[in-house]
Amino acid sequence: MGLFSKPIKTLDDLFVHTLQDIYYAENQITKTLPKMIEKAGDAQLRQAFQTHLTETQGHVQRLERVFQMHGQAVKGVQCAAMDGILAEGSEIMGDCDDADVRDAAMLSAAQAVEHYEITRYGTLIALAKQLGRNDCASVLDQTLNEEKATDRKLTELAESRVNRKAA
Repeated sequence: MGLFSKPIKTLDDLFVHTLQDIYYAENQITKTLPKMIEKAGDAQLRQAFQTHLTETQGHVQRLERVFQMHGQAVKGVQCAAMDGILAEGSEIMGDCDDADVRDAAMLSAAQAVEHYEITRYGTLIALAKQLGRNDCASVLDQTLNEEKATDRKLTELAESRVNRKAA
């Protein structure tokens, strides 16, 4: 158990912990995306990152609403998985001398982030439904749909332009 986490004894505890995990992760993403926007050489990639930054800020607000709906204090717990994904992405970006390859690396890192988020939101929705919290599940489902749409857009961008330019 983490230093600042309470023991997870019930499904409700697991739901709250997972909410705290993704809340932390989303906040880390809002700090990282501006750096990626600044470094992106491809205009469409830069725009995709900008759009997702705005969406991610909305995801944070939705999570705050779910905390409130569930009667919990809004707080995050450190997410080692997201920290690792973001650190790896940053390291790879720093190792790329070619701007086109750096764009491909950033896009790849962004998709790793999206896939993590998709798993977390899917889990949260399933837990919320099991707990009889369809209201929370509905709010979380909005974000899950946006995360999936972002992943599709990034795949399309990678296949149609960014990876081709890097090759």
